[in-house]
Amino acid sequence: MPLDKQYVPVVRNGATVAHKTAYFGKVLVGAPTQQAFTVVFDTGSGHVFLPSSECSSETCGKHSRYDRSASASAVDINYDGNKVSAGEDRDEVSVVYGTGEIVGSFVRDSVCLSSPSPSGGAADGSACTSVRVILATEMTEQPFGAFRFDGVIGLGLDALALDPEFSFFGQMAKEGSLAEARFGYFLSHSDSVPSEISFGGHDSRRVASELQWAPVHRPELGYWQVQIRSISIGGEALEACQDGSCTAIADTGTSLLGVPKQALRKMHVQLARKVPGDPDLLDCRQFHGPEIDIELSSGVRLQLGPEDYSRAAAMRVQQNSTNRTQVVCRASLMPVEPDPSLGAKAWILGEPVLRKYYTAYDWQTKQIGFALAAQPSEEPASSDGGGSSGGDLAAGGEKEERRQQRHTVTGAPRSEAVPPAVVHI
Repeated sequence: MPLDKQYVPVVRNGATVAHKTAYFGKVLVGAPTQQAFTVVFDTGSGHVFLPSSECSSETCGKHSRYDRSASASAVDINYDGNKVSAGEDRDEVSVVYGTGEIVGSFVRDSVCLSSPSPSGGAADGSACTSVRVILATEMTEQPFGAFRFDGVIGLGLDALALDPEFSFFGQMAKEGSLAEARFGYFLSHSDSVPSEISFGGHDSRRVASELQWAPVHRPELGYWQVQIRSISIGGEALEACQDGSCTAIADTGTSLLGVPKQALRKMHVQLARKVPGDPDLLDCRQFHGPEIDIELSSGVRLQLGPEDYSRAAAMRVQQNSTNRTQVVCRASLMPVEPDPSLGAKAWILGEPVLRKYYTAYDWQTKQIGFALAAQPSEEPASSDGGGSSGGDLAAGGEKEERRQQRHTVTGAPRSEAVPPAVVHI
């Protein structure tokens, strides 16, 4: 399934210093009339939520809303799955997503993956499952007002949901309609090539090396979490993780690398790079810097370079007392607060890792597979409608497949270098 992409600028002192990103696909809900929605497939949460037609706020009005009366297959339920009796007060739940929150009631309905087909029709029955859905009657402006996707399909393990019947992938796996109880996630380097999620297995065309597997650490928590053996920056071991107590969560709903708050300041210092001279334009992702080396307890190693973790925009630091100027490239990191269940040393493997490494999630064996992502070659738009040349049928077939995949990109920043943001000290 191809994924649409949206950029949302992060503005500091009137200057855009970074962009948040979201990737989302299409699902169809209800029967016999199917209602279409865009959703983030989020390994960091466990529920399906959609905006409800009963939500009249400005935030909900920006999205497609689920109309309960339009679906004959819907059943109003409470959180325990029991049907709501006439005149009975309905259960409600509050769910926190990063910086946002929703409040809603429950319904059981059919949710189908909407995938491209030669006939252009809807997804077939094998890509559908009956699942408990949270219908949001309240949604905070941040982040839901800024992003275009309508809802979320949580792909976390069963324990992350109120009940296993809230788990979309868990229900699909239980019904045995998939070739494998596994899904794969691919993030494209280029906006001209769609990112993708696959269900029922991983896509071997998107991996440039063998998958290396790491067991899920404490699956009873519900997260796709792995244990970290060590982390080094530029060859220097990070002291916070030397005792083996650090963990990392693979989270497709996070656009940054998440760092435990206690280690954040030192890591920023280690990854900062002074730029010679005073350039007017600079893309810090192209400026050299130390590597981050993450070794998992299973022996899997994940390595990130400055092109993966850097903010595009540099910072021009002007010292008022000396009138000196220094341009600095910095990392784009997200602080992770201590959590009662995850502890104080939980990292989040967001987009910087998931863009470099294809990830596969095995529901049955509770493992995560990592492999260097094989990025398809960019194909400029063609007006002659011709096929592949040189007899490379496999490459030609993949190009044809990509032409059939429809994806959109909104809010994309300029690709060229940008002026450094100015800070006075």
